[in-house]
Amino acid sequence: MKTLTILLTLLVFSFGAHAKGPDHSQWENDIQAFEASDKASPVAPNGVLFIGSSSIRMWSTLATDFPGYRTINRGFGGSDLDDATAFADRILAPYHPAAIVMYAGDNDLQNGDTPEQVRDDFAAFVAKARQEQPGVPIAFISIKPSIARLALLPNIERANALIRTWSMAQKNVAFLDVAPAMLDAQGQPKPELFREDGLHMTPAGYALWVAQVRPWLADHVAASEDKRQPNAPSP
Repeated sequence: MKTLTILLTLLVFSFGAHAKGPDHSQWENDIQAFEASDKASPVAPNGVLFIGSSSIRMWSTLATDFPGYRTINRGFGGSDLDDATAFADRILAPYHPAAIVMYAGDNDLQNGDTPEQVRDDFAAFVAKARQEQPGVPIAFISIKPSIARLALLPNIERANALIRTWSMAQKNVAFLDVAPAMLDAQGQPKPELFREDGLHMTPAGYALWVAQVRPWLADHVAASEDKRQPNAPSP
């Protein structure tokens, strides 16, 4: 009887822990830093929000890469897709963006998520973003193939294919495929696109992303003199 009681207690504890869902608290300092930056320098509405993981956070040339648009960098390094969704009320909704560019997914796969989970997490992000702004244009930059995560390449390709298919069935959701240009003739990531860690990108890598994002922005966001203002970088 005592053994049965212990087992039932463990089951209840396990269910309760699972029901709580992922713990996003590790990013609280990052989110508070964004909020402090917003308080010190309020962000005007109708900018282009770049949100996601470290590849967004380290994109320091947004202002010069996308002249004519007010860009907002809200990338926080190491984050998963569902982290951006969890904090959307604090680092997305307040800006009322004219468009959203998302990059995340390789951390998710590295942390054990399946390609299907990554697709579903992106779908959840889109749903969350459109609670406040129905129809806001959203672009997903495909998960990059990198030297450091070469073992993940089959899952990266699968996740990208799933997100592409899902995006094509949505209105104003785009899949921007940067992966082919980042691979050589043998299907391996090009070394010159990556820093020494084999994961984060050099300016040459970002140039390939700009080539995909810029035409999409031109089709979905009207550039104007009003948007030629100082951008909102990550703190």
